Amino acid sequence: MPHDHSHDHSHGPHDHDHAPHGQGHNHAHGDHLHSHMHDVDEAADLQVLATQFIDGYVQAKDKSSYLKLAGVPFERPSKGGAKALKLIDVELKTEWQVGTASPSFGSRELSYLPFPGEMIRERTNMSLVYVSMDEKSILDLRDFLLTKKKELDQ
Repeated sequence: MPHDHSHDHSHGPHDHDHAPHGQGHNHAHGDHLHSHMHDVDEAADLQVLATQFIDGYVQAKDKSSYLKLAGVPFERPSKGGAKALKLIDVELKTEWQVGTASPSFGSRELSYLPFPGEMIRERTNMSLVYVSMDEKSILDLRDFLLTKKKELDQ
């Protein structure tokens, strides 16, 4: 079962140092088994939060109040910090992944696998668009939520 911890933990009478490992592996130490799926779990949690946020926004009668309650800034510093960027648009983009492509072994061709109909899933993402007279900045909802999550965790 996944659990959060740093790699600076004790394994009891068999203490030892071990190198960082890849995502999602299991290994036994002493009399316990644990898995390191932090990045995968965090990405899944973030996707759930983003989906719920978007659903709430779409259903909200007062979209501006929804954003304010969620802590979305209506102004952000510009790159140089001299002028504030103003929130002007909330963009929703819907995509459907209908297949996957990856490099083929020993070839410059892609290995393409189209999905059967039941595997095709809708994905919607939100972006917050900020502008000034000199600059335009797009903040992805997942980046905003990740920043908020880190603030709450502190």
